[in-house]
Amino acid sequence: MIPANSSKTLPCPIHAPCFWRMDAKRRLLIFMLTVSTLILTACRSAHVEITVQNQTGAPIQLLEVDYPSASFGKEALAPGAIFHYRIQVQGSGPLTLTYTTPASSQPHITGPQLVDRQQGSLEIFLLPQGKAEFHPHFATQR
Repeated sequence: MIPANSSKTLPCPIHAPCFWRMDAKRRLLIFMLTVSTLILTACRSAHVEITVQNQTGAPIQLLEVDYPSASFGKEALAPGAIFHYRIQVQGSGPLTLTYTTPASSQPHITGPQLVDRQQGSLEIFLLPQGKAEFHPHFATQR
């Protein structure tokens, strides 16, 4: 028989799982490692990295980019400036953008079609005369 003040643990019955034969600290460590591994490997959301570059030769105001289920924007974008934004696509539909030129015109440009859970990157180059180039690099997460 082991004395009550001994640091040794009492043996578990033979039918007890190996996990329960460990001390509490070791069980907690294994539990935390298991949960962390599950979170890091199972919870990845699809996203698209968007880069908008102003190549119009003039500053633009009130840039707004709309995509299925949301939108984002920037108050001002200087000539040659680059703006990065990350989105999560929920639903399907076209990407559209508008901005205000120094002459107070508001080009409305339709970009590529986006689909639910799409991931990758999209480069948008704003060009003179209210035009834009879109360079998509997409994949759909399964």
